[in-house]
Amino acid sequence: MDTIKVAAKSRTTAVAGAIAGVIRERGRAEVQAIGAGAVNQAVKAICIARTYLAQDGIDIVCIPEFTDVKINDQERTAIRFVIEKR
Repeated sequence: MDTIKVAAKSRTTAVAGAIAGVIRERGRAEVQAIGAGAVNQAVKAICIARTYLAQDGIDIVCIPEFTDVKINDQERTAIRFVIEKR
């Protein structure tokens, strides 16, 4: 499964649309963010996606978890949000 990566400068509505599209298509999405600004944008996007999906009668749950990622040979800690249909 492809991971939706969110940056601090990501547009929340664009990310929300991507999340909603993946949920409609596959029933499950993964969102990854590194840093406080990116996590903030990711959480807002998940909230917006929930409103988009509610219009179609779909409710979602979000499961946050820590994950280690390697960027330029450096280990970084990211937060991954697993989003699934309820």
